[in-house]
Amino acid sequence: MNQMKDEQDSPMTGKPRRAYVIRPLRREETGVLEDFLYEAIFVPEGMEPPERDILEKPELRVYTDGFGTRKGDNCLVADVDGRVVGAVWTRIMDDYGHVDDETPSFAISLYRAYRGKGIGTAMMRDMLDLLRQQGYQKASLAVQKANYAVRMYEAVGFQTVDENEEEYIMVCEL
Repeated sequence: MNQMKDEQDSPMTGKPRRAYVIRPLRREETGVLEDFLYEAIFVPEGMEPPERDILEKPELRVYTDGFGTRKGDNCLVADVDGRVVGAVWTRIMDDYGHVDDETPSFAISLYRAYRGKGIGTAMMRDMLDLLRQQGYQKASLAVQKANYAVRMYEAVGFQTVDENEEEYIMVCEL
């Protein structure tokens, strides 16, 4: 899992982009999950982001409280030069993407400067591989319909199984 990934040369400059490593989250790093949970909040174009205290809502605390202590708790991070720039984590929880009590739900986020470079897709694929190795049959997530990440989720194997006015509930059969 601790693999170095080199990105393609930049088509704009011809210079190689930074390399990154996808690795497991270290126990002492669990605090970064709150930063990435905040980054994961989808903010439509032209809207102001919510205040950071939104993370105190019970429906969001479920993603981070006591992380690493429950079934299905897994986290991989993207590391660039020793700095965590993205995280993908799973947990069996009653969240927006909950489908049953045996299916881990996904959360993923990258700092803005690292989005659109294939890092999120690589993290998703590595996490899906890890869940397969752990014997899970499927994984789930919820995503707002307007979120550009829907295409990435479909590309790595997620399919819409339900929807409401604002969100898709997606499942990937492992």
